[in-house]
Amino acid sequence: MTAAPTTLLTVPEVMTRLKYGRSKVYDLIRTKRLRSITEGRCRRIPESAVEEYIRARLEEAA
Repeated sequence: MTAAPTTLLTVPEVMTRLKYGRSKVYDLIRTKRLRSITEGRCRRIPESAVEEYIRARLEEAA
């Protein structure tokens, strides 16, 4: 059984989904609160990482 393919998002796509600015998204990446990968000069964030970040924020707020 193969795993579902992972959707990789660009920083602007994450900005749109989270309604955050570019600096905030890069700060989350830098502080390792949002997982990401780089390929050459391209930064990509797995969709699951965005979902994990949201879930963690909701748990913090509870």
